[in-house]
Amino acid sequence: MADSDEAAACKLVPTSASNLLLPPLVANSGDRAQTRFLEFFAAQIRNPHTRRAYARAAAEFLAWCQGAGVTSLPQVQPMHVAAWIEQQGQEVSAPSVKQRLAAIRHLFDWLGTGHIVDVNPAASVRGPRHLVRTGKTPVLEPAEARRLLDSIDTSTPAGLRDKALIGLMLYSFARVGAALAMRVEDVYTQNRRLWVRLHEKGGKHHVMPCHHALEEILHAYLKGASLENDPKGPLFRTLGRGTGELTGTSLPQQNAHAMIRRRVAAVGIKTRIGNHSFRATGITAYLKNGGTLEKAAAMANHASTRTTQLYDCRCDEMSLDEVERILI
Repeated sequence: MADSDEAAACKLVPTSASNLLLPPLVANSGDRAQTRFLEFFAAQIRNPHTRRAYARAAAEFLAWCQGAGVTSLPQVQPMHVAAWIEQQGQEVSAPSVKQRLAAIRHLFDWLGTGHIVDVNPAASVRGPRHLVRTGKTPVLEPAEARRLLDSIDTSTPAGLRDKALIGLMLYSFARVGAALAMRVEDVYTQNRRLWVRLHEKGGKHHVMPCHHALEEILHAYLKGASLENDPKGPLFRTLGRGTGELTGTSLPQQNAHAMIRRRVAAVGIKTRIGNHSFRATGITAYLKNGGTLEKAAAMANHASTRTTQLYDCRCDEMSLDEVERILI
């Protein structure tokens, strides 16, 4: 398919019923198909990140199909799905390919139950094999994590917020999404100890008592940023442009990632860490100090210890020690 044709195929056609945009292949399949397609993303997927990823995969696949000569949704065949998945395998990682195949499979399942297509063309297509034994999340040494926390100037609302967010992920093993979804009232006192209530996936809540260091950090943040009088407001907020003061808007995950990269670069840490690095750093430090994998899984709210093992980077240190035995 020529570049010009592919670019034209990727353009979205506005529907007549709303301001939403639809891939041309859906727009050409009739009103029932358009409605069913939109219902899939509105009614079937609650997580906004999953919705965004599935919508991107669907748009790219349907644009590719149109470029291959498909004119309507019922004409999509397993060969189209298989060819597209094969192409994706040459461009992105295996986990990304498997996610995109899942998106197409679930979408056409929904279209099939709505009698838009007769069969699911993705049902018989197999994705790439992907076996994970060790995690790839980069971690910090405990000394680096402490240096990062100590380097943050807490005389400003931004410094108080940033230290509180990083400290929360380190000491409670919190996912960044769960942390950013918290409200001020999710930091509360119980049995003379500070606790945090994390908003996990699927609307579930996970409560954790605070490490004494995290307790100090959160107390300083709530008091210094004057958040205690706004219990229903977001705990982590954006900064007002030009004012440096906290707003009433929740901090987006992309902004949190950019903040972390700036803070890490400012103290000269070379490891290219991300939002999940603090979760992995905390879990690894806990296990190195005698913690059990089962308890770590419960604290991290993992359904299986196999997931927790992906955040355990103790084996990296053992491998390094063995490599240093090579004396030449």
